[in-house]
Amino acid sequence: MKPNQYKRRTLAVLATAALALAACGDKPAAQAGDKVRIAMVVKSLGNGFFDAAHAGAKEAAAQLKNVEIIYTGPTTPSAEGQIEIVNSLISQKVDAIVISANDPSALVPIAKKAMQRGIKVVSFDSGLAPEGRLMHLNPSSAQLIGRKQLEMARDAIGGAGEIAILSASAQATNQNLWIAVMKSELARPEFAQLKLVATVYGDDQSDKSYREALGLLRSHPNLKAIIAPTTVGINAAGKAVVDEKLVGKVYVTGLGLPSEMAGHVKSGAVKEFAIWNPIDLGYAATYAAYDFVKGHPDAKAGGKVDAGRMGSIAIDAKGEAAMAEPFLYNAANVDQFAKIF
Repeated sequence: MKPNQYKRRTLAVLATAALALAACGDKPAAQAGDKVRIAMVVKSLGNGFFDAAHAGAKEAAAQLKNVEIIYTGPTTPSAEGQIEIVNSLISQKVDAIVISANDPSALVPIAKKAMQRGIKVVSFDSGLAPEGRLMHLNPSSAQLIGRKQLEMARDAIGGAGEIAILSASAQATNQNLWIAVMKSELARPEFAQLKLVATVYGDDQSDKSYREALGLLRSHPNLKAIIAPTTVGINAAGKAVVDEKLVGKVYVTGLGLPSEMAGHVKSGAVKEFAIWNPIDLGYAATYAAYDFVKGHPDAKAGGKVDAGRMGSIAIDAKGEAAMAEPFLYNAANVDQFAKIF
């Protein structure tokens, strides 16, 4: 065989191998000196919770030294908006996508496309279906979060009365898990005197959440508590209780940001609420994505990831992990944390 023929055949073989590698999604793990580009795709921009998660991601990137964070999301929370963004990120050939999904199933095809191109996909906060990601990082466990919200509502209203739930969208993975736990826990003796009268959805939009909260207050005159497992919803519900002059008669609880909830605690509309630290969540999710990009052998279902100052986080057989327990905020500590997030 002549040298030029040999060279052409060698190049053809290499090209075929490269195409096969791309087709099966086996993008080589990033080498030590490579810049790792991690995109954080949030439910929507302008959300304080995700702004705090972004701060955590940047903290992790600074510690890891060779990481660039691309922070993005749709202007309003929709699966369609996230699909468009992920498609763009595939074109940009990022190394990893860390996403809080607006819909667990609708995003699976585009997430699978990303993984086929060698991009490591990790969901956090609100999960993708298992086939659409390598790992999901829950901020806590669904059981602890759901039960804690019922406990706060029960304690706020003296143990008995009508309660309602103001959730995000009907498709939000995390919201639905927590609501399912709450409904299950209501059968326990310690919650027997609580009566769930309605579950409504504000789609994580302030105006709609406010209208839904007003609807609950006006449709259920004996309502004593609104549980909002969403930072947008709990803020809107607190405002509705104040505007309707029902402070002291109806209490709001759930998951909120200290910076947004301090005023509601001071008004008396909220006695206590909970949230994990979104800074820690964004930080841990970034470290997890980095481990997958680097091809660390333990970064897999049944293994673990290193999460820097958050320690080692175990991944169960389904690819799920839990970061920490939810933390309670009230008049004693809300101002302190409101300065942080």
